[in-house]
Amino acid sequence: MITSSSSIIRLCGAMMMTSVFLAFIGPAHAEITGTSTDIETHETSTETRNKTIVAEAFEKWRSGTYVFAALLAPDVVWTIHGSSPVAGTYRSQDDFIAQASLPLTSRLATPIVPEVRNIYSVGDTVIIRFNGTATTTSGAPYRNQFLWMFRMKDGLVTEAEAFLDLMAYQQVVENNEPRGE
Repeated sequence: MITSSSSIIRLCGAMMMTSVFLAFIGPAHAEITGTSTDIETHETSTETRNKTIVAEAFEKWRSGTYVFAALLAPDVVWTIHGSSPVAGTYRSQDDFIAQASLPLTSRLATPIVPEVRNIYSVGDTVIIRFNGTATTTSGAPYRNQFLWMFRMKDGLVTEAEAFLDLMAYQQVVENNEPRGE
């Protein structure tokens, strides 16, 4: 069998990415799926603190408190992945709120209520998977699923990456009038 060097390079790259993925997700997977009482997790104090900060913020958000001013660093770098108009990188809390959050939330009659599915903490990174629901200004339901990855420093989110259904976001923005305030 004759294999080109570019094929070998691609194969090695794929194997390396798989190894990195397994090294990262393996311990978390064992923690989630393991049934043995012998499985131990060794979360550092930083990981525990950051996970607690995010969990408590989401619980306050769920009860109706606006938490982002206290959770995000003023110079947070927030990236929304995808290909819709809102996808991109925002380089401050104010920029993120004005350009990404307000276009959606101004078209919601009720606040988004998060329902946390999982929270993971690895090093200075907290990963949170949650569902969010609200009612739009036209009375239609808004439902979305989110995965946010937060890099934390001194109790604040300094970098964030967001994955969500951007089609659901865009439909709310395009099909609902902003609230009059």
